[in-house]
Amino acid sequence: MTVRLRITGPRGHLITSPGDFPQESAQKTGDAIHDTRQARAATRPESHSGLAEVARFFQAWLANPRRVGAVAPSGTALAHAMTREIVPGCGPVLELGPGTGVFTRALLARGIPERDLTLVEFGSDFARMLAAQFPEARVLWMDAARLGQGGIYTGAPVAAVVSGLPLLAMSPRQVLRILSGAFAHVRPGGAFYQFTYGPSCPVPRPVLDRLGLKARRIDRALLNVPPAAVYRITRRAPLAGAIDSSDCPA
Repeated sequence: MTVRLRITGPRGHLITSPGDFPQESAQKTGDAIHDTRQARAATRPESHSGLAEVARFFQAWLANPRRVGAVAPSGTALAHAMTREIVPGCGPVLELGPGTGVFTRALLARGIPERDLTLVEFGSDFARMLAAQFPEARVLWMDAARLGQGGIYTGAPVAAVVSGLPLLAMSPRQVLRILSGAFAHVRPGGAFYQFTYGPSCPVPRPVLDRLGLKARRIDRALLNVPPAAVYRITRRAPLAGAIDSSDCPA
């Protein structure tokens, strides 16, 4: 079976290519967008067993520790804490830095349709694996800081953003670009979920103030290694008639 994948470059031009996600160009550029919305894989050969995920994640951390931010993927306790407020029927979900897909599988377990997921991943190896494991999801191989650029993300406004990005390892300017770009695609009443290993919200107060956002710690995953806290970030003043997440069907 020949699978045709759509690969969009940095300028937004469309290239249709049969076969697997290109490996050499992925390693060299790192800024292309690999969109697999219409791709269908006959199998999902990549394993997501615990040892395989840890090994793959550790290799990625060795290659770029600042961008990966952890030596092992998040555990099930943290995945539950990050996704427990997201229910089926709320609409599309945008995931930033899904890595090996721990939060992605938690979303699917909660009943979120795979076709409603858009996964934004900078690591080419992770993006290739995600495209194989979740063929009905839209996988964008790109830097999450580019979400605010016109034409990059053209999906319907999302109900929630689930972020596995290591914000504590980023500059305030990078965090500002990521949050600003993400909230450009979040519908009124939607939320941005972020975890941290630190003692407080990983989004600096000046960034929250500039973007008109507020953050609230909603959970702790003490069984995660290391222990983590989960924050819900929302707009401070929703527009009139905003759809609150409580209105979504349970």
